Amino acid sequence: MKKTIGHRGVDPKGETTYKKTTSSALKGAIQLGITHTVGSLSQKAERDVLMQDFYVVESIFFPSEGSNLTPAHHHGDFRFKTYAPIAFRYFRELFGIRPDDYLYSLCNDPLIELSNPGASGSIFYVTSDDEFIIKTVQHKEAEFLQKLLPGYFMNLNQNKRTLLPKFYGLYCVQAGGKNIRIVVMNNLLPCSVPMHLKYDLKGSTCKRRASPKEREKRVPTFKDLDFIQDMPEGIQLEPDNYNALSKTIQRDCLLLQSFKIMDYSLLVGIHNVDQACRERAGVVEGGGSEGAVTPDHRRPQAQKALYSTAMESIQGEAKGKGALETEDQWGGIPARNSKGERILVYIGIIDILQSYRFIKKIEHSWKALVHDGDTVSVHRPGFYAERFQRFMCNTVFKKARKFIKLQLFQRGIVHPKMTIQSSVTHSHVDPKTFHINNPKSIVCEIKRLCLTFMMS
Repeated sequence: MKKTIGHRGVDPKGETTYKKTTSSALKGAIQLGITHTVGSLSQKAERDVLMQDFYVVESIFFPSEGSNLTPAHHHGDFRFKTYAPIAFRYFRELFGIRPDDYLYSLCNDPLIELSNPGASGSIFYVTSDDEFIIKTVQHKEAEFLQKLLPGYFMNLNQNKRTLLPKFYGLYCVQAGGKNIRIVVMNNLLPCSVPMHLKYDLKGSTCKRRASPKEREKRVPTFKDLDFIQDMPEGIQLEPDNYNALSKTIQRDCLLLQSFKIMDYSLLVGIHNVDQACRERAGVVEGGGSEGAVTPDHRRPQAQKALYSTAMESIQGEAKGKGALETEDQWGGIPARNSKGERILVYIGIIDILQSYRFIKKIEHSWKALVHDGDTVSVHRPGFYAERFQRFMCNTVFKKARKFIKLQLFQRGIVHPKMTIQSSVTHSHVDPKTFHINNPKSIVCEIKRLCLTFMMS
C-alpha cells in the first residue's frame, strides 16, 4: 500500500520516492551533479562576490548514455541546476570547507537516507562522515532562499557565530518532468552521538505536544509542552555559555525579523553523558562490546566546517568555561539537567524559509479565532521573534545555580565523620523540619552554618 506525505511516498517495492523519483535515483543524480558542478567551478578564478552572482543559475543535462561533458549512468535522463555557484563557493570558503573535502563528503560514499524525516514531506540525507545534511525543499522555499542570499551574505560577513542554518549549496534535479530542489546544510545532530532526548521548540503552546504516533519512535521529537513538563527547571548552563547563547539567539532573531521570517524552530538534541556511561557499563557487564552504545559503531569525527558545532556557533571555540571533564564533548554545549547529570546540548535554528506571506496571515487569523492568538505558532514576525527569544532564554536555558564550594574539611571546621544530621543537631535545628531532599534547604542551611561557625 502506498503512503504519501506531501511529495514523499513509498513505491510498491517499499522504496522511498519523491515526486515519483526513487530515492536511489535521486541520490545518484545528486552525487553526479555535484561532482560536475564543483569540478567545473574549480576551473573559475576566485574573485569577490557580485550582486548578480546571487541570481545566476547554471544547468547541465545528464543523458543516461553519457555525453562529452557527463559520464554514462543508470539513473535515467535528468538535468541538474546549480543556483548561485559563486556565492555558495564563498559561503563554503567562509566556513573553511575546501572543494575536495566537500566533494569527498558528498560524493565518495553513498548518501544515507534518514529514517525519521518528520512530517514536512521532505527527504533528508546525511553524508557518511556526518558532516552535511541534504534536504528536499519546496519551490517557494528555494525561491525564498535565493532572495535571502544577499542578506545572508551580509550577515555571515558580520558574524560567523550564528545558530542559523549554514547553507552550502542549492541545487535542482529535473527528472520525469518534475523539479526536485535540494539544499545542502550543516548537520546539527550527528548520527554518531546518541541523542537521549530531542525537542522541536517554537515558544508556542497551542497544540505543541508530540503526537502518540511520534512518541512510538525510538527517539521521538518532543515539543514545547513536553519540554515544560519534562524539564521544568530547564537546561542549566554555565553563565558564560548562557550569556553567549542568549546574545546569539538575540542577534539571529533580529535578523529573521528583519526578513519577516517566522514559524522557525530551535532543534535541541540532548546527549546524556552520565546515562551513556551507565549504558556503556551495562553493555560491558553483559558481555557486549563498548562500541555498541554508539549507532553505526562509529566514533564522532572532527568537523570539516568551521563554526559548525553548537559550541562553536555561540563561542567560536571548541571548549568554553564549564566544559565537561570528558573526551566525548564532540562539539556539544556542556550543561546539566535538573538531576545534576552531565549533558551535551546540540542546537540550531531550523525551518527559516517561511516568510509571513498572505497565506500565513490568513492562517494566523483563523487559528486566533479558535485559540488564544498569542499562543499559536504562526504569528507576526516581530511578535514571534520576541516570544521565541523569551521562551528560549527564560524557560529552556537557564544560568546554572552558583553552589558555594565550602572547604570545611580542609579548614578543620567540620570533622570528616560529621554528618549533615549531626551538624543540624549541634546547631539547634529540629532534624524533622530539615528536608535533605530539597537542595535549596541544604544550601541555605549550609550557608547559615558557615556564618555560625565563623562567628563562633
